[in-house]
Amino acid sequence: MVLNETCISLLLMVGTMMLVGGCRKLTRHHMHSRRPHPRTFLLELFATFQICACTNELRLLANVQPKPHVALALTYIFTVLHGLTLTGSTCNPCGTLQQILDSGISVKQGGLKIGAQFAGAVLARIYIHHIWSMGIMEVHSEALAEGCSNPIQTTETQAFCIELLFSTVFQLTILQFEAVKPRLRVHLIALLITMLVYGGGNLTGAIFNPALAFSLHASCFHDKFWDYSLVYWMAPSLGTVLVAIVWGEILPLIF
Repeated sequence: MVLNETCISLLLMVGTMMLVGGCRKLTRHHMHSRRPHPRTFLLELFATFQICACTNELRLLANVQPKPHVALALTYIFTVLHGLTLTGSTCNPCGTLQQILDSGISVKQGGLKIGAQFAGAVLARIYIHHIWSMGIMEVHSEALAEGCSNPIQTTETQAFCIELLFSTVFQLTILQFEAVKPRLRVHLIALLITMLVYGGGNLTGAIFNPALAFSLHASCFHDKFWDYSLVYWMAPSLGTVLVAIVWGEILPLIF
């Protein structure tokens, strides 16, 4: 990808973030606080939309030279930007499941958030594919015609274990960072995500987010639903359950 195309991709992601920022601001100002469910749904939908749309575009920059330094740097930068602009939103069904298991939110509220996250993921895919169909860049046309990109570059068992491990590490770290100042916490989480992407991105994409995985690889889910559901939905969810057991039941007995 040439420099001009890289700049266009970056502008597209920044423009998407500005669009979502405006939508979230309007939602906060005009949705009445006495009707919290529609407000919560829209805020979570817009937040997940932003992450999924930007990650769909960011994935196209994976081969920009020097490789993988540019891709990892952009992963860190945009993760920080997401963290700073999407405060209060989870954007990950596993994170919401963690809150339900910790009794932080009700099952009804959690289900509403998860529904919003998958809705945002689907809308992001439609949005980004519409932009790609304009043929602004050659890489967009290539991505549109690609179909399933086969992100699993190892055995299904190993892929399952990788997503399980990364989800467990991620959720445990999130809980550990709860006492850290918000602005510092954003950078620590971004660093962790970047490290996980570096460690397993070439094998599974290191997604550990069921909604994001569906947005990135919907064609693969269509072709091999059970295989991809096991790796990208069940493994991260199981990791979240394990974290809830370790954090809520085992660690209190030890300490």
